Amino acid sequence: MRYFQPIATGVDTLALLLALYRRPELWNAERFRTSYPGTPHGQVDDILLRYSDPGTCEQAGRVMGDERPVWHPAAALLPWQAPVLDLMHRVRAYRLDRCLVTRLRPGGRIARHADDVGPYVNDRDRQRFHLVLQGLPGSLYHCGDETVQMLTGEVWTFDARAEHAVENNSADDRIHLIADLCLLPG
Repeated sequence: MRYFQPIATGVDTLALLLALYRRPELWNAERFRTSYPGTPHGQVDDILLRYSDPGTCEQAGRVMGDERPVWHPAAALLPWQAPVLDLMHRVRAYRLDRCLVTRLRPGGRIARHADDVGPYVNDRDRQRFHLVLQGLPGSLYHCGDETVQMLTGEVWTFDARAEHAVENNSADDRIHLIADLCLLPG
């Protein structure tokens, strides 16, 4: 595969899924990523853990206006740290940048788009990882000319600068923890 790379399988997602079930008020507490005009993420529900500062983004007039992520309140309320720290150790990451949980309902779509081509996305040390908290057959991820199904407990990386889209044709929510990690060379 040219755009996608499977990293791991069998990651235990139960503790975080249970916490998400018990804290439904955390979904969409901050909507600036999913509500700006023309967003491809309009059908997505988010929980921002470490992400751009909404105030800085508003001043810049775009969702990715801040290249220095900040901690958001939900980060202190969910048990996301163990799987992310384990992933960081396994891939030799030295820094966590953006980190969020996204949910796409059955029948939902994320429109085809390529992520911002600014300095954040073009930093060659930074790699995007998807930890699939819940993914069933029929949840399709397209990038370039490739399509994969990311299933529960899998970890994937892909080139977010290439055009990509998602469609959830499964019977349940697609829930991913997305972490941008800066990797050591080599």
